Amino acid sequence: MTISKEKSVMKKITAKIISILLVFSLLIGGASAMGTAAAADVGKTLEKAGLSIVEAIFTGLVGGINAIVPDSKNFVKVKDRVVENFYEGTETWEEEAKADAKWSLGHAKASLIPDDLREAVEKGEKSGYYLGGFIDPNNGMVNEIEEIIDDMQVRVIAVEDGSDRGVAVFANIDCIGFSNGDIKEIRAALVELMPNVEFNSINVSSTHTHSCIDTQGLWTNLFPKLFKNLALSYVPFVEKERGANADFMEFAYKTVANTMKKAVESMTPGTLTYAVKEIGDEENSYFNNKNRHQSTSLIDELARFVFTPDDASIRPTMIVNIAAHPDVAGLPVNEEDNGRDLSGDYVYYLGERIEEKNYNFMFFNGAIAGIYEGRGPAGDGVPTNRRYEETLRYGHEIANMALNLTNDVETIKANMTDAEKAKEAEEMKIGGEHYTLWYENWKPTTEKVLEPNLNIIIKEVKIKVTNPLIQLVGKLNLVNYTVCKEGFSYYIFAEIGYMEIGGVKVALMPGEIVQDLICGGDSLTAEGSFTGKDFECAPIYELFGEDTICFGLFNDAIGYVVPDNDYSMSLLGDHYQEMISLGKYAGSTILKGMKEIADEVK
Repeated sequence: MTISKEKSVMKKITAKIISILLVFSLLIGGASAMGTAAAADVGKTLEKAGLSIVEAIFTGLVGGINAIVPDSKNFVKVKDRVVENFYEGTETWEEEAKADAKWSLGHAKASLIPDDLREAVEKGEKSGYYLGGFIDPNNGMVNEIEEIIDDMQVRVIAVEDGSDRGVAVFANIDCIGFSNGDIKEIRAALVELMPNVEFNSINVSSTHTHSCIDTQGLWTNLFPKLFKNLALSYVPFVEKERGANADFMEFAYKTVANTMKKAVESMTPGTLTYAVKEIGDEENSYFNNKNRHQSTSLIDELARFVFTPDDASIRPTMIVNIAAHPDVAGLPVNEEDNGRDLSGDYVYYLGERIEEKNYNFMFFNGAIAGIYEGRGPAGDGVPTNRRYEETLRYGHEIANMALNLTNDVETIKANMTDAEKAKEAEEMKIGGEHYTLWYENWKPTTEKVLEPNLNIIIKEVKIKVTNPLIQLVGKLNLVNYTVCKEGFSYYIFAEIGYMEIGGVKVALMPGEIVQDLICGGDSLTAEGSFTGKDFECAPIYELFGEDTICFGLFNDAIGYVVPDNDYSMSLLGDHYQEMISLGKYAGSTILKGMKEIADEVK
């Protein structure tokens, strides 16, 4: 059994024990009122009642702390909010490509590891930089970076469709998440660098890797900053310290903006193609619904765009979209793997293999709430000494699939180098009966050429913050959000969007989206949800079609987005995601906004 599975099992056992104790106390207090209901229904009802008690106690305690902590000085009233550095997308929605139009695309990438961090690691000194993703008892609740395994990168593409409707820029950053406030800083920096370029949108998304520098401020030296800012809440005219390293964030703004500039300057004409394929099967799935099992959808598709320049001397660019948490490399396990190693996780190794085959690489993660890498720690029976080696295997296999979506098995084998064949043979020998070939029973998919027509709509939605933990984070100014107040309620404005790129439909979603909100699933139904009520909104597939793909953590990292009807702050079992969510209305607010977009498009 792997470490991650052991933790998952322990979490479930703990949840069950607490639920049983709560059920027992409720039984003593008068469960006989249930009458002649079936025993299974009684047990389920009582368990939910017990979890509701836990939720009430928890929210009451945190709410009590919130009540005595004053609002942050930078909170604004909703009516006084000023919208800056926001882009609505293409000015018009065109059904067809402009005559004689061509795609233009540019690519650039850069490292986001600052020099002083590299120097500190080389000297074995305290780095002062913290990883975003895990604070765990196994690493002593400290995740200060001690080693650099590979890299933390920003990858950028700039795209234009020849219609004179502006340039769309897309950045993808190796990090746990980038808040909308920080993204607006990047936009401002890019516009300052390129004042004469018309942008229809400037977009920033995150890979959500759990083993790169903390960009949100929740995984820093958290407790000292938390108590410091709590004290400063009562001191007038003194600014609180933000959670993320302020110097690093300034470095990141400038680096990302400069990389965007290079991508725009490198735009060149060419053709764009698209292919998509379900990968793996139930027995050997590359995606694992690890810890939100009432959400029954599992998106197991790999989508790939390839831009091929007209100039054959310029490398083509491959854009990959899958949905899986990059969380393996940063999980603390033992003294050797203590969770303090910087790594881009599987995304880095996915890019490494694709770049080896002479492509530029771009990545977009999908709807990943509860969805993780499959086949990771098992390693197909091939032993690994460090957890990052598991992400290497996963990333390389996903890359092999992306590179060969349209190839049959014979072509795949023929294209393998002698070194790749030798490595595969050695791994098969070590793995034995547990080893499986990624291309076993492989069936190629088709690829289509995309007409040069890019349409984008981006809107803001006002999400009510009901989670008392996030309210407290806002009051203590740890994360870069503009928190708005209306009466006694708190709100955050997040960006949502929809894009058609040559007819390929893409939902642009903030945060970590529960996949049922994309595809539909049990958690949207009364029978499958915690509250016993139906979810009131249509999922993305109903709004735009089942061929829609999702780019998640897009233009905002707002935590988990779960269906309203399946929301529970009990912090037990499959509901831990709610602890890192804005609240119980995020799902419906976002999908209502997406419906408005769908109505406009139709």
